[in-house]
Amino acid sequence: MQVVYHLGAHGTDEDRLFRCLLKNKGELAKLGTMVSGPGRYRRVLREAMNALKGQPAGAELQEDMLAAVIDEDHAERLVFSNQQFICAAHSVLAENRIYPQIGEKAQWIRNLFPEAQAEFHIGIANPATFIPDLFGRCKEEDFSAFIAGVTPTDLRWSDTLTTLRSAVPDARIVAWCNEDTPLIWPEILRDMGNIPADMPIQGENDFLGTIMSEEGLRRMESYLATHPIKTAQQRQRVVTAFLDKYARPEAVEVEMDLPGWSEGLVEAMTQAYVEDIERIRMIEGLTFIAP
Repeated sequence: MQVVYHLGAHGTDEDRLFRCLLKNKGELAKLGTMVSGPGRYRRVLREAMNALKGQPAGAELQEDMLAAVIDEDHAERLVFSNQQFICAAHSVLAENRIYPQIGEKAQWIRNLFPEAQAEFHIGIANPATFIPDLFGRCKEEDFSAFIAGVTPTDLRWSDTLTTLRSAVPDARIVAWCNEDTPLIWPEILRDMGNIPADMPIQGENDFLGTIMSEEGLRRMESYLATHPIKTAQQRQRVVTAFLDKYARPEAVEVEMDLPGWSEGLVEAMTQAYVEDIERIRMIEGLTFIAP
């Protein structure tokens, strides 16, 4: 059995990937991939993790968890998604790192189904936008207090992913940049759900509907219906063209008005992120999805 754990990150998905997979639940089941609503598995997995504290789950507990989260007697592939798998938003930047708990928590998650083939999927984001989003999620009023002890230009996703790679060496690790999601959404879905390239995905354009005008999305879907796409690269070029013309500014532009944050700091963080992506691409055993 294969078990996929989508870790988020916070602010990169809002459960859109999982909701799209749920729309295709019936077709996925025919392939052996099982997805269930978050209400069925999040509490069950959390309670098991807290009880086991990293110890491998026994056969009886595994059977109980499977009975709670799926209706079928057998699954070849399970997909779970929860941006709180590692920690709550207020703990993400502890120790001046991004998800410093990821090594320990990944081992805890891995041992929920210790005999299964595990996969960890995660979208990353520019710290210049990731940090303001976290601040908003924590509902704190004092940004200086929230960011205390954190040097934004020191944060590296490559440290996070290297720690994850080392913590679960037998697991498959998949990562992508949230900024690329509009272009690679189908590829992420297919990888997560193990969906064949020739199988249509219901809701394939749902994500684009959140950042593109209704007219733009309608025109793009009409174009795709009359101009069959043969490769992912062709689709990405079409999406780029329509986004250039029909993207909703409020959906794709991030306003930053935080105390102590200058334009120069944001530029430095962004440049560090761009350079860090190249380090991430070099992490051995990590699958990086990119346009």
